[in-house]
Formats: sequence, structure tokens, C-alpha cells
Amino acid sequence: MARAHLDYTFHVRSYFHPLPPALLLALELGSWILIHHRFHLYEPPLMPPPSTLFNLLKHHGEEHLLSHWERLSEEGRSRLKSQLMAIDWHEIVACKKLVEDRHAKKSATRHHDFENSSTPICHKLGGQGTASSEALSRGRECLRTAQAGAILMAGGQGTRLGFNGPKGTFPIATISKATLFDVLLGHLHAIKKRFGSRIPIAIMTSAATDTATRAFLTEANFCGLDADQIFFFCQGNLPAVDAATGSLLLDACDRVAVAPDGHGGMFQALIESGGLDWFRQQDCRTLVSFQVDNPLAKPFDPEFLGHHLLSESSLSTQVIPKLDPEERVGVVAESDGVTRIIEYSDLPQNIATQRLLDGRLRFFAGSIGIHAFETEFLEGLASSQARLPLHIAHKKVPFIDKKGRLVQPSAPNAFKFERFIFDVMPLADSVTVVEVDPAEGFAPLKNPPGAAKDSPEIVRQALNAYAIRHLEGVGIMVAPGIDVELDAASIFDDEDLHLIAKSGIFPKNRIDCPHIIRAI
Repeated sequence: MARAHLDYTFHVRSYFHPLPPALLLALELGSWILIHHRFHLYEPPLMPPPSTLFNLLKHHGEEHLLSHWERLSEEGRSRLKSQLMAIDWHEIVACKKLVEDRHAKKSATRHHDFENSSTPICHKLGGQGTASSEALSRGRECLRTAQAGAILMAGGQGTRLGFNGPKGTFPIATISKATLFDVLLGHLHAIKKRFGSRIPIAIMTSAATDTATRAFLTEANFCGLDADQIFFFCQGNLPAVDAATGSLLLDACDRVAVAPDGHGGMFQALIESGGLDWFRQQDCRTLVSFQVDNPLAKPFDPEFLGHHLLSESSLSTQVIPKLDPEERVGVVAESDGVTRIIEYSDLPQNIATQRLLDGRLRFFAGSIGIHAFETEFLEGLASSQARLPLHIAHKKVPFIDKKGRLVQPSAPNAFKFERFIFDVMPLADSVTVVEVDPAEGFAPLKNPPGAAKDSPEIVRQALNAYAIRHLEGVGIMVAPGIDVELDAASIFDDEDLHLIAKSGIFPKNRIDCPHIIRAI
């Protein structure tokens, strides 16, 4: 302002120098008033943060989160204040303790008694014995009486797939290119067609996918389900911690950097959102959770449900046989009557490679993220207010620097925290393990097109192979190189395919061109 005043004064003196000194002084004074009026009188007054907020952050050593407060709009200040006041600071203390332990090189690896551990007994899905027959019958009864509910984990984005949107909206079906949501929700529609019952489903989204997921499913008429059959709830977030300073980060001047709290956050989010009460009101005694990225998932296979119910277990889980010790999948193990999942990173190489007399790996039961819970068990967790342990991961987290600029780190710079759903397993009174043939129930979509594993092409091949295998199993032959697709919303199991085979829809029960198979 001073420079502007001097420049303006020089201009006045140069232009009006013939005028009398008194008038010249008046012009200079007027210029000063004009400039002062422009640069000072209309500056908004400084607005300090509320003392309660500042004192809260000071107590936790996080005052720097208010470093851009003065430049924020009223709306931005309100948004930042709301976020900061909503943070569970007890959780932050626990997160920082994990970071301190990491820096102190205190191992976060949980120690297991491998000498006295083994893979628990596994029921094989699709067996021919009496136990399988009884389980199948009991599971069908459960579906017929609508005593089961579904929880779909759909908080992930399609970033790793090179896809812009919630992962559930990714087109995956072989011919129709139906989305993951179409396929997985379609199974519930097929259950209604077969058994005449509605399976209530709670869909867990994240802050990043909630709005887009709701909009997509509304536009898609909820993939054939009734609107009141679906309950949406959003998983929680946990702030990231700077690896260098041990402090929280901003990823915008008015926003703390956070990340989803993992699939293990499902329990707390379901309880806090009223989802558990919603299931209780619909008399759902068993809840089955599954991931949105597995279009071959069979969460409501009647035999799986039957094994769970007949064993009177609090929790049951599906596994696939792990063939390669290097597979990055956790394994189910039992020790002293307690069943848990051991992360692949916690399994020492010499233990991971051990094999049984039949050639199987000693720890072969690989978890695929499909779990059945008794509602009563989850209600007990809610009443105990037990929280699952936090897990820490070193990640790249964009942040705002001291000048308010967004920095995109080229290397991991912060720690994120999450909970794993399988950590609830040791809390169950009893656990039932059911082994699934991966060709029949596991085709995860994880990687972008062209990847060597878990890519869209590989998943579609698995879906096509599944369809051909089951069609040929009932006598409908598929010409080599032909793609076929089983309509998820109408084909429940091979009984539907037997009816198609008997109907003569396909001449000589042969398919010679790409076809979507729908139940009759």
C-alpha cells in the first residue's frame, strides 16, 4: 500500500504541479484516504478458530491442522471444524502408538504357536455324502423361510482396474457386460424366483463411492430388487499419519487426509447406521458377508448355509485350497480350540512350504472373504463394544504443504490404518470351515486389463468356463470357442439348467453361437 501511495503522490505532484500548495496537499490527502479505504477498511477481520477446537488440537499436538484457517471461507471453516470434532481421538492415540512402534522396530507381526496349529476340518462343498445332503436340505429351508440376510462389501473404487467409478459398476459379464452389481444382486433375484423369498441386503459403501453407488443402483432399478430390500451404509474412515512427523495430514486446506478403515470396520458401521436393527426387524437370524469383486461368489449356496446352521456355529467361512506357498492369501488355522486367519505375511517361509502326507500344504485353507455370522453373535459384539485391532500400512498419501499447495508424493510418506473382518474369528464360540472349488466360487477382479492374474479377461474366462461346465453337465453341449453366459438373475443352480435341457430350446441340445442362458 505504501508503494502505491508514493506512486500515486508522485503522479499527483507531476500532473498538478502548477496548482497552489494547499490544493495540492488536499489532493494528496484525498489519494491517501482513497487507497486506505480500498486496501484496509474492507479487509475481513481475522477470525480465530474456536477455543474449544484449538485446545482440543493443542492437547493432541495437532494445531498445525488450523494453519490455513484464515484463508478459508466460512463454509470451509465449518467443514474442517465438523470433521475435526467428529474424529475419535482415542483412536488417533492408538494409531500413533502403532507408528511409534513401527519406528522403534517393534514387530507388529502377531506371534503364532505354529507347532500346535493345524488346518481345521473342512466340509467340502458339493459332496455326495449324508452330511452334504442334510446340509443342502437345511440350507434350502433357510432360504425358503427368508431367515438369512446379505452384507455386500462395496466400498472399493475401480482405480486399480483403470476404471473411473465404484468397482461394483464395472462391466464384467461375458456377453451382456452386466456389472458386478448386476451379477451379485442378480443372485438374490434368482433366490426369490426359486424359493419365493426376499433376501434383505445391506450394501457397505465408502465416502468415495457412496453417492455414485446409490445413483447407479437407483438408475438400474436396484438390479431387479425392491428398493426397500436394500439398506445402504457407509464404512468409517481413519486419518493418515505422517511417517516423518507422526502428525495428521491435510489433503485440502479444509480437510484432514483420511482413508477407509478396512472391511473390518463393517461391524461398527453396520451397528452405528442402524443396519443391525434393520436386519433384526426382518427376522434375519444369519447374515452372510461377501466382496463385490468376486462374480463367482456363492454366499447363499444352500449347502454352505446348511453346514453353518447344522453345526450351530457363531461364524462360518468359505476357503479354497491354497496350492502355492507364495500365494498372497491368508489361511485358516486352529490352535487350542481357537480358529483364526493367519495373514500370508505372518506365515514364515519354512512353515508356509510344509506339506501333509497327501501332498497338500499344511496350511492350505485360503480365505476368500465369504463369512456367515449368526445375528446373535454380532449383537453380542455390539453390546460388548469390542473393537477389532488396527493394522498399519506404509502408503503414498497426497498432502497440503505449509504454503497450501497439494503435494503428490512419489514414495510412501504416511501410514494408513484399517481393520480386518477376519479378526472377529477368534471371538466366535465355534467356527465352521467349508472348502469351495475355486473354479466354482472364486474369480476375483483385482487388476487392470492385460494383467497376468485377476484381470477382467481372466475373470470372464472363468465365468465362461463355469457356464460351459454346468451346461455340459446337464447335456447341453457348447461348440468350441463359443462364449455363453448364465443369467445371474434367473439361473440359481443346475436344476434350472436341467429344465432348459429338457425343454428342447436348443436344437439337439447344442449351442453354436454366443448365447445368454435364461431360466424358463
